[in-house]
Amino acid sequence: MNTQLMKNNIPESDFAFTQDVIRKLTDYFRSIVVGQDRLRNSLITALLADGHILIESVPGLAKTTAAKAIADASGGKFSRIQCTPDLLPSDIIGTQVYNRQTGAFDTVFGPVFANFVLLDEINRSSAKTQSAMLEAMQEQQVTIGGTSYPMPEDVFLVIATQNPIEQEGTYPLSEAQTDRFMLKEVISYPNASEEVEVLNRIEKKAFVKKPPVLTIRDVDRVQDITSQVYVDDSIKWYISALVTATRSPDRFLPPEMSGYVRMGASPRASIAFLKASKAVALINERQYVTPDDIKQIAHIVLRHRIALNYIAAADNVPVEHIIDALIAGIKTP
Repeated sequence: MNTQLMKNNIPESDFAFTQDVIRKLTDYFRSIVVGQDRLRNSLITALLADGHILIESVPGLAKTTAAKAIADASGGKFSRIQCTPDLLPSDIIGTQVYNRQTGAFDTVFGPVFANFVLLDEINRSSAKTQSAMLEAMQEQQVTIGGTSYPMPEDVFLVIATQNPIEQEGTYPLSEAQTDRFMLKEVISYPNASEEVEVLNRIEKKAFVKKPPVLTIRDVDRVQDITSQVYVDDSIKWYISALVTATRSPDRFLPPEMSGYVRMGASPRASIAFLKASKAVALINERQYVTPDDIKQIAHIVLRHRIALNYIAAADNVPVEHIIDALIAGIKTP
């Protein structure tokens, strides 16, 4: 890699600004959420990389609280949509309402028109309602009454949560829907000391909303700086090799593992690697991407893009094992 280019790619003042933003987001998150460091990093990565994120866990692990903490810290407009089976697409994107005084139809915008949109328990809404978000997430616009309306020009981030345990009254997301999310984070239970800290904060009534520490312009600026992080061609080839390997697992995995893969990742995975790795480099206090940054985000980029078959489910093989094996089979630059 060209070390000199990597050092000079971002002005020092801009780099210092990103580090200040990351520190403020980290401190704000820690003041609201106990533990969940991996989730914090994933949310900050999604915010800096300007990509949507899907969060999965059993109930009660602060998914909604964590998502709202990042939004509150950033100072933008926030909307929370509680997904239910009877939720309609118009409840999300908006609709046209007849105005008796003017004799015309007025467009009423839905809660999706915000800087931060939290889709709580997205798998409880119907497939028709889930698909209403596709245009907003991918095309940065929605269509109401045949007219297209753009999403906020500065910052637009969708944070969706889902519970993988409950099946009754749920509608699993399709591959087309999950692929729109740049990242997917899966979180687990807190440890004993973290759970005690939760109890202590509840006794002290410490879980209160705090004023934002950033403005939406700050977030817009840091997203622009993130896009300038240097990525060497060797890293791009590494990304391409890793994503391509998911489509030809028999070339990189032993037969007993390659047979578990039903479908590999799309080119959106490569784009997600490129954008998210730049954010991770800044979080790691660097202005350039390294192979370790790619490995660090491999799970959250690929876990929802590699489809396993029923044999993997029967053998209780998680997709993360497949990803780790693919990484081991690809030469690191």
